[in-house]
Amino acid sequence: MPKEKTVKKSRQHQAVQKQGINFNKDFGQHILKNPLIVTSMVEKAALRTTDVVLEVGPGTGNMTVKLLEKTKKVIACEIDPRLAAELQKRVQSTPSQNKLQLMIGDVLKTELPFFDVCVANLPYQISSPFVFKLLLHRPFFRCAVLMFQREFAQRLVAQPGDKLYCRLSINTQLLARVDLLMKVGKNNFRPPPKVESSVVRIEPRNPPPPINFQEWDGLVRICFSRKNKTLGAAFKFTKILELLEKNYKTSCSLKSVPIPPDFDVKTKVAELLQKNEYDKKRARTMDIDDFLGLLNCFNTEGFHFT
Repeated sequence: MPKEKTVKKSRQHQAVQKQGINFNKDFGQHILKNPLIVTSMVEKAALRTTDVVLEVGPGTGNMTVKLLEKTKKVIACEIDPRLAAELQKRVQSTPSQNKLQLMIGDVLKTELPFFDVCVANLPYQISSPFVFKLLLHRPFFRCAVLMFQREFAQRLVAQPGDKLYCRLSINTQLLARVDLLMKVGKNNFRPPPKVESSVVRIEPRNPPPPINFQEWDGLVRICFSRKNKTLGAAFKFTKILELLEKNYKTSCSLKSVPIPPDFDVKTKVAELLQKNEYDKKRARTMDIDDFLGLLNCFNTEGFHFT
């Protein structure tokens, strides 16, 4: 190994040792070390002095101290007790000490408290479940500024027809307005992750669309499981038809509606799709209005997805 590289690696090792922390790969720990990006994320959150901010994965607290300067309170959710202790130590005996509330544990298993804004450099492996936990959280928050793996961020904003357009794209866009704010290279982290990153701003739609999200997601999940197939072909699979038949019979029973003696779920679903001109459509090119229309067609005929 060239001497220059050895020295550089040695310096990095000493810096981590000095801080007394070995980062845990199981928790997806990559500390954002570039102060310009930290400052930019805080600025893009447009914080107010009265705000309560939720930060997930505060790490060594580079972002936390900036958030504490600008807001009424920061609730920092950290899964690693060692890092939580370091953060506590960092703000001790400072004017911000009483403005920090630490929550130690897995944010996906924790009931989220009230907050106005969420700012986070998330562990990337929890990106998808955390986004939906946020978007289904009540009462509404104003916005979230979040760091994601770049491809995940691109999926959030993908449009019908895009290569990355998927169930994540349409579900997120149904519930929120999403904007890509900036790209962040892997060398801005310690240790550097294997992927590039992007910062995204998510603003919940308030009020939310007047639909049952679990039912909507049940339909979208079926359509996107084979997003390149026509809906006519996607709705011919036995498991899907069995689910629809079971739900149809349950719905009829609850409403005391008699089931026709010649009822055949496969024929009924095929007719429904043809009649409403959905049989030739493919999920990868359908927008929110298309799916809302499709859900309405199924519901009108007594078919449900929960």
